[in-house]
Amino acid sequence: MLLQDINRVVAWLMPSAIVVLTVVPPWLRPITFVPHKLEHAGIFLMLGISFGMDYLGRKWLLSIGAIVFCAAVEFVQLYIPGRHARLSDFIVDAIAAVIGVFVGSVLLRNRRTTRPNRPSPRRATQRPLC
Repeated sequence: MLLQDINRVVAWLMPSAIVVLTVVPPWLRPITFVPHKLEHAGIFLMLGISFGMDYLGRKWLLSIGAIVFCAAVEFVQLYIPGRHARLSDFIVDAIAAVIGVFVGSVLLRNRRTTRPNRPSPRRATQRPLC
């Protein structure tokens, strides 16, 4: 249960970090050696995976939410001096986030089905009736 709680916190911190990095002036953004599109794809893929693992069974709703979030992130940049909203960024972000949602749900589903069958604590402590 603790791991799921940590994942939920991480899942909700990621969009917060994306929004903060989107609204700060360009000179305050961290600079990496990774190409721009790959940088976008990576963070939105991780966002999708995190939400896909946390909200299992809601991949279609999460996909729509991810697309709306990506559009909002690009739209906000229209009103920030020095920032530029790009259709290509939106497309990369949305595709990566949606792929991440599906990858996250598959990863968690596979993890749950491949775990060895362990007796529940209640069954292990029950005494025979005879």
